Amino acid sequence: MKTVEEYIRENEPRFLEEWFSLIRIPSISSCPEHKADMTACAERWKELLTEAGADGARLIPSAGNPLVYAEKIVSPDAPTVLVYGHYDVMPAEPLELWKSRPFEPEVRDGHVFARGADDDKGQTMIQVKTFEYMVREDRLRYNVKFILEGE
Repeated sequence: MKTVEEYIRENEPRFLEEWFSLIRIPSISSCPEHKADMTACAERWKELLTEAGADGARLIPSAGNPLVYAEKIVSPDAPTVLVYGHYDVMPAEPLELWKSRPFEPEVRDGHVFARGADDDKGQTMIQVKTFEYMVREDRLRYNVKFILEGE
């Protein structure tokens, strides 16, 4: 059984590319011209949750942007953990204040700079990759449900 440190080391390039694939989607919910980007980002999260080991990941239509729902039920008797996140980001303007392109991740001094890199795509990615580790290393003892929204 791998430690979490070993798992991260072995998978870091993949983790970064998956995270960057989300950051590159300008999922700006407040701008109607980004409606297709919102759906693309929700679809990408659905793919990543399925690849991480969730069963039945799906999009749920709403009056606004779709919700992403996924779950892994290990036992009907086990407690359930709910993981919440959002996939929308704030507009990047004024662009002249950026040292790099806002939707192209740039690593500087060991930190990733891009719109949504932290709030909330980064935090949610950590949660999904922790879930992935727990599933793949047979350590998951709780049911897990994910709900990600784009509003």
